[in-house]
Amino acid sequence: MKRLPPQLRSRSLWAALLAIALIAVVTSAYDWPQFGFTARRDSNNTQESVINAANVGTLQRFLSVTLPGIADGAPAYQSAVATASGTRNLLFLTTKDGRILAVDGLTGATIWSHQYGPNGCLINHGSVPCYTTSSPAIDPNRQYVYSYGLDGYVHKYQVGDGLEIKSGGWPELASLKAYDEKGSSALSAVTAANGNRYLYVTNGGYPGDGGDYQGHVTAINLADGSQRVFNTLCSNQAVHFTAPGLGSDCASVNAAIWARAGVVYDSATNKIYMATGNGTFDPTQHNWGDSVFALNPDGTGANGNPLDSYTPTNFQQLQNTDTDIGSTAPAVLPNASKYPHLAVQGGKDGVLRLINLDNLSGHAAPGFTGGEVFSMTVPQGNEILTTPAVWVNPADASTWVFVANDNGLAGLKLSVDGSGNPRLVSQWQVANGGTSPIVANGVLYYVVSNNIWALDPVSHAQLWHNTQLGPTHWQSPIVADGVLYVTDGNGGLSGYAPNGQAPTPTPIGNATATPSRTPAPSTPTPTAGAPTATRTPTAGGQTVTLTAQVAASADDANQDGSALDLTSGTLWLGNGASTTSSYAGLRFTNLAVPSGATITSARLQVYSSQTQWHTLDLSLAAEAAGNSAAFSASSPPGQRTRTGQAVAHHSNTSWQANTWYSLDEMAPVIQAVVGRPDWQQGNSLSVIVTGIGGAWGRKFILSDDGSPANAPRLIITYTTAGGSTATPAPTASGKSQTITAQVAASADDANQDGSA
Repeated sequence: MKRLPPQLRSRSLWAALLAIALIAVVTSAYDWPQFGFTARRDSNNTQESVINAANVGTLQRFLSVTLPGIADGAPAYQSAVATASGTRNLLFLTTKDGRILAVDGLTGATIWSHQYGPNGCLINHGSVPCYTTSSPAIDPNRQYVYSYGLDGYVHKYQVGDGLEIKSGGWPELASLKAYDEKGSSALSAVTAANGNRYLYVTNGGYPGDGGDYQGHVTAINLADGSQRVFNTLCSNQAVHFTAPGLGSDCASVNAAIWARAGVVYDSATNKIYMATGNGTFDPTQHNWGDSVFALNPDGTGANGNPLDSYTPTNFQQLQNTDTDIGSTAPAVLPNASKYPHLAVQGGKDGVLRLINLDNLSGHAAPGFTGGEVFSMTVPQGNEILTTPAVWVNPADASTWVFVANDNGLAGLKLSVDGSGNPRLVSQWQVANGGTSPIVANGVLYYVVSNNIWALDPVSHAQLWHNTQLGPTHWQSPIVADGVLYVTDGNGGLSGYAPNGQAPTPTPIGNATATPSRTPAPSTPTPTAGAPTATRTPTAGGQTVTLTAQVAASADDANQDGSALDLTSGTLWLGNGASTTSSYAGLRFTNLAVPSGATITSARLQVYSSQTQWHTLDLSLAAEAAGNSAAFSASSPPGQRTRTGQAVAHHSNTSWQANTWYSLDEMAPVIQAVVGRPDWQQGNSLSVIVTGIGGAWGRKFILSDDGSPANAPRLIITYTTAGGSTATPAPTASGKSQTITAQVAASADDANQDGSA
């Protein structure tokens, strides 16, 4: 590059510094997807880099709007969402009257909203309308957001335009007695150790513990929409209970799951944990009042019981005095004691208990009492109704717990003696009470009516204080992408940023794509029939998720023996009459996958044309060709040379009509084609599905002839080594592609100012 004239050097230096600053903002963008920041609910944001202890004192309110309802919880936040009005950083809020709001985090404008309000629902059939204090959760795939409605269902919406998904089991039932069973806790979204994504919805009762309610958790598999119910009373019945005399019911009542955090997932043990309030503790009758219990990530226990449980020895006293432990959920504590998987459990009795997540009661089985490894009274006294924040001090790797209640805020440090026994040691306390605290980038935040504080977590020195907030109840703050957000009891939403200057949204190139209006319960759905790509820059190149769809009549075919079908409105997968020559061929044209790409994921999605239950045994392979041709009588699927890489699929589950289903991961199969020397970006690829089961073991799906919008799809995620990506030519069908190209050389970006 030529040397700039002196009069332009300072200007170009400023431009370069500005560019670096902008890059820093873009690369630091992240989400706050649910209450507590992570599925572990530790409320510790280690990704924040804009606000720190040095500049938190400069926070000023730049955003103050009144919402159409009170959000009595915490927002969820997603950066760089593609909306009809451009790229937006969105806040998602659930209001007490059953609304879900998507709000622009910069302006406060409502981008979209829905409401499933009381609609005649009255608490315990009385005179007070039903309400919720739940908080929303964003799907780990970033395509959907979930919110609890006052109709007893949890609802699924596309993040960018708010389209509600109403297929594949959605909306999902959470309660058949919404008038007695309250959705108190925040929703929780989890990616389990096996890669499955789950959403957890808990229910308890309304204040006063009236009505016929039983606490329960509904675990929803986000891939297929299936769900499991675990009841805290009569847990041997895995159903949603009805009112007495109307179907399945339990004679016992209460045992609510109502803590702010709801369900906690610990990846180290691969279990979910939650706590109950009140209700009978009687393991012989499968009743688990006043207990902490563990389940598998899919919501199942063992033999009608939890996998494990902890119950205080004075459980009956706790029930009689309404001082149950269900007001909080276990907070997982990183530690180096002889109990590597440790949690702290509070309660309305004001006691903090350390429990061993590997063996909750010390008996390696549910149904026993006692077994905590340490207990103490919370230093400031009084009941605990909030979620603790857990922080690991990077200076010395010590673990801290911050507990707030009406009496104040306490900072406690985890200590381990020479024998490996853990205990909590109080380090400091302040008299100002508050709601659930959070930590972000080494700064501790908490709120109480009309006040927000930022403290040093080690010394509790005050770093910032603001009094512009309204009254609070369960509201708690979040910090995301350089902004502190919090709601209040006046229906207000406030945003604070250093010097009142909120960062601008991430550029459109990093925006989250909005899926189409033909949703699938399994994975994000693109615009019907249009291959799409979502790209994320990486240190070495790009990560791209691309969806292609069968786009022509001759691109999907069935073959049974010598019979070939290219024009039917449906296809079948599996075996017809022939058990040795039954095939389905699916051709995907103009794939924007460059030569040399590394395939990290590939899945077929198919649209079930009818409700059906037949066992499927398939082999998933691809044609071993660098550019696959359309199917024809002279070139049917069965005559194609297939890749040596193949994936076996076996299932015997029911498929519902008009529902998308994903088949097995087949990245090695697609890699075998893309890695060929004759593969080029924009070529076509055919997947060959071979039946390997019994005669007539097949399921029917829609073809391109039957419904172009619901024709089979192939979703591929790949990484590149770097550089730019060429734009493929339009397909013959006229269907479009959305791709991203990136500047890749020094001489490919330039500034001109006059002749300079």
